[in-house]
Amino acid sequence: MNLDLTADELAFRDEVRAFLEEALTPELREAGRRATSVFMDRRFSLPWQKILHARGWAAPSWPRAYGGPGWSEMQRHVFAAECARAGAPSLAPMGLRMVGPVIMGYGTPEQKAHYLPRILSGEDYWCQGYSEPGAGSDLASLQLRAVRDGDDYVLSGSKLWTTHAHWANRMFCLVRTQTGGKPQAGVTFLLLDMHSPGIRVRPIITLAGEHEVNEVFFEDVRAPVSGRLGEENQGWTVAKHLLEFERGGGSAPGLKVMLGRVRSAAQSAGLLAQPAFRARLMDTEIAVQAIEMSEQRILAALSAGTNPGPASSMLKTQGGEAMQRIDELLLEVAGVHGGVDQPDAREPGSDVPPIGPEAVLTAMPRYLNDRAASIYGGSNEIQRDIIARLVLGL
Repeated sequence: MNLDLTADELAFRDEVRAFLEEALTPELREAGRRATSVFMDRRFSLPWQKILHARGWAAPSWPRAYGGPGWSEMQRHVFAAECARAGAPSLAPMGLRMVGPVIMGYGTPEQKAHYLPRILSGEDYWCQGYSEPGAGSDLASLQLRAVRDGDDYVLSGSKLWTTHAHWANRMFCLVRTQTGGKPQAGVTFLLLDMHSPGIRVRPIITLAGEHEVNEVFFEDVRAPVSGRLGEENQGWTVAKHLLEFERGGGSAPGLKVMLGRVRSAAQSAGLLAQPAFRARLMDTEIAVQAIEMSEQRILAALSAGTNPGPASSMLKTQGGEAMQRIDELLLEVAGVHGGVDQPDAREPGSDVPPIGPEAVLTAMPRYLNDRAASIYGGSNEIQRDIIARLVLGL
């Protein structure tokens, strides 16, 4: 596996760097630097998406036929690394990285023509209706009922931990259209309008004091059958395809940037002189290097035309745990300042001076938010079961 960039790839890297240097405003850079979650506030993600869309770069993994740049796997990797290095805000993943590729794979020509351009432009902002009370990692236990009535399904039930449902105008949703037998066999995949009568969104305030996730209630909501993706009762197959993209790789560039910030802050605080802290930092750096190598191996497989497959479970687990270790290191660097709640000072563009070093301003909310990384997208225990069965053959 050759990790050196070719001359063409080096030229592409320089093109991306020049674009980012010109296109990223100070406000967007600050928003990226002060992000406390993997999900960026749409006040910053959508303007950045529009800038990228104008360049044709909003969806690096999309083929040209659907409005993407048609990049190679290495070009996508280079782009992600350069965006992380430049401090660009992340884009909302639910449309671009999750439901978009699934619409390409399972959508009708009419669904593709309608939804894909609106995802690229940001006109449609998506949320994911998967988890429910009692049906999180055990997703097959979902109970949101969808009863066929003519050209509609009538939905009754609820979804939980729905990220950005309070902003979304669209939801991709798993519903139960059949009971009895194997639970996976009665699941259907629907594309919904969040403004439909009968949908109610209730906020959940996180430990970090932020409104990111929600409960969503469905009271006799009518959803057109034309919004179904794939066949009725075959939504489990569609959902598994989507989860490969949700759990996929590409985390190493961001982890390396975060580690660099921790090292710099620790240097300023004098912690690099402490052998115990330095050993934990080096262990984490080794873990991130291992993730990068794993991503490179999968990158080579993807270049040969294969999907991430069950290996994405390995990267999801490793990436989330490494992120949590980095958060713990930065919180240790923050010391007493980590316990000071400073939401106003964290706001991009704020003139409220931080208490303590700027570098540790987001240490506590990031730590609290990222505790969920070992749960969302399928808990780490579930991922290890998948790895044991499908990768190791146990």
